[in-house]
Amino acid sequence: MLKDNIIESSVVINEVMPVNTSYIANQNGEYGDWIELYNNSSLSFDISGYYLSDSKKHLSKLKIPKVATISGKGFLVLWAGKDTLQAGLHSNFKLSLAGEKVCFVTPDFLIIDKVEYPAQTIQLSYSRNPSATGSFIWQSPTFNSSNN
Repeated sequence: MLKDNIIESSVVINEVMPVNTSYIANQNGEYGDWIELYNNSSLSFDISGYYLSDSKKHLSKLKIPKVATISGKGFLVLWAGKDTLQAGLHSNFKLSLAGEKVCFVTPDFLIIDKVEYPAQTIQLSYSRNPSATGSFIWQSPTFNSSNN
């Protein structure tokens, strides 16, 4: 179903953190930007082959690898540190401190969700509150858990 050029899905962008200097480190002990997806359904959702991008002109920037399933009412965090050689889910782009758009896209290049956040210089996340359905606000990060 199309709504403002965005198709409806149970998986949405739930939280983005463009400034992470000491909040939480990845599996390599490094701090970096991150994007959290949330599955608002009670059923698992396989996002293998879907895309994340920070550019509407290049929607296929990061193809999500095979075996990327989000459990029902579950979260999936992707590190946005422009380092795809590290283990885990890492994007090939960083989030801009000056603000930008982040798009979650189907394998057929239909936008499922997009978030446009304003400039940020302190360690807050831009989060849907409540998770999955609320409006975006700047708040303390809730990495891999509910924003409520």
